[in-house]
Amino acid sequence: MKWNWGTGIVVGMVAFMAFILYMVITMSTNKKFSYDLVTEEYYAKEMAYQTEIDAETNINDLSGQFEGKKTKDGWLLTFPNEIEASKVKGKVFLYRPSNQKLDFDLPLVLSGSNLLIPDNKLIGGRWNITIEFEQNGTEYLYKKSITY
Repeated sequence: MKWNWGTGIVVGMVAFMAFILYMVITMSTNKKFSYDLVTEEYYAKEMAYQTEIDAETNINDLSGQFEGKKTKDGWLLTFPNEIEASKVKGKVFLYRPSNQKLDFDLPLVLSGSNLLIPDNKLIGGRWNITIEFEQNGTEYLYKKSITY
C-alpha cells in the first residue's frame, strides 16, 4: 500500500472519530461521571409553568419586598407586611445547583414576618430558594438565588 496525503488524512479522521466515540461511550456508561438533570419531572413541571408565572406576578403585586440576609443562626428572610403569618400555608425548597444530594424542603413556618432557615441545613455556596405559599386563596411563588 502506498502512503500519501490522502491516506494520512483518512487515517487521521478515522482515529479522531474513534477517540470521540470512545469518550462518549466512557462518559455515558461509567458511574464515576454523574450528571444530574435539573429536575426529574421536567415535562410535568413545564405543563404547570403558567401557574408559576401567575404566582410570581402575585408576588410582584405586593407593596413590600422580601429581604434576606445571613445571620449567625442561618438565613433570615423577612416577608412583606401584607403577608399574615397565621393565614399562610406553604413550603420552602432549597436547591443546590452543584449537588442534588444537598437539596431539601421545609414547611413554611413564619415567626412574625420572618422565616429562618437554620445554619445546620446550609453549606457555604450558591443556593436557589423557592417558596410556594397561599394566603386567602391567592397563590404566591418567590424565587431567589443566594450565596451563603
